[in-house]
Amino acid sequence: MARELEIKLSIAQSELDRALDWLLGQPDTGQSETLQLANTYYDTPEGDLNRQKIALRIRRMGDQYIQTLKTRGEFVNGALQRQEWEWPLMGTRLQMGLIADTPVAQSVNPAELRPVFETNFERRVVMIGQGENLIEVAIDSGAIIAGGRSCPLHEIEFELKAGDASSLLAWARRLAEEVPVFLNVISKAEQGYYLAGVSSPEPDPASIRSIYDFFHCLSACWLRRTSFPVDRADFSVVRHAAEAMGVKADLEKLVAQLSSDQPVNALIASGLPGRVQLALAGFSPT
Repeated sequence: MARELEIKLSIAQSELDRALDWLLGQPDTGQSETLQLANTYYDTPEGDLNRQKIALRIRRMGDQYIQTLKTRGEFVNGALQRQEWEWPLMGTRLQMGLIADTPVAQSVNPAELRPVFETNFERRVVMIGQGENLIEVAIDSGAIIAGGRSCPLHEIEFELKAGDASSLLAWARRLAEEVPVFLNVISKAEQGYYLAGVSSPEPDPASIRSIYDFFHCLSACWLRRTSFPVDRADFSVVRHAAEAMGVKADLEKLVAQLSSDQPVNALIASGLPGRVQLALAGFSPT
């Protein structure tokens, strides 16, 4: 079992190449490979894994197959920290014996597991090495597919491979100054479950008790392509964090944008949502 620490940014397809060019223009960075990834996610008809906030998939990468189990994890300084188990396979068949020592072992009937959705995309990988810090940047472009329906998938993930966790947020902030991004706390798996009609994350603006709650509300609106319900929102915690992080004026500009009744997705191109999110992500309540 490993612990994965990553920051995931949603981005417009038209901005992907610009983001890649900027990254490759920085010192100590280099493109390592381009991969074609096909991923099939499994669950029971009742969505037992989804209810436990667990994702189970088989990934095909060239002639390699990998079975992966992930937990939803915790939000830590802008990054998601999750438990992850990976096993190489000889083919496309799930091997339930491999997960005997994981949270899934006693909670589902293996015979009921079936494919629910797919995430298929091209991944361009950039490695950042600075001193003891090593970061893998995955630039993904493709689609989520479920039940004959599909939606686009365009993301940039910063994953810490070694070194100081704060370097992830620093690099994400630098990128946000160059291209518009959106700090998305809803995973690929959660997006797939939504497309498949298994779950539907609801924005809860009246119950914002942390920066993560604010981000989740924004991300749920992004997923549903709706506006942010500002009239029901409690921004007191967010405003406190914004003042502490020196972005109070920018937050008020963002609240004004959110009050326009435009879908959250339509606001990302201004660049303001991502910059404010990544500034707030570094806030640590005392």
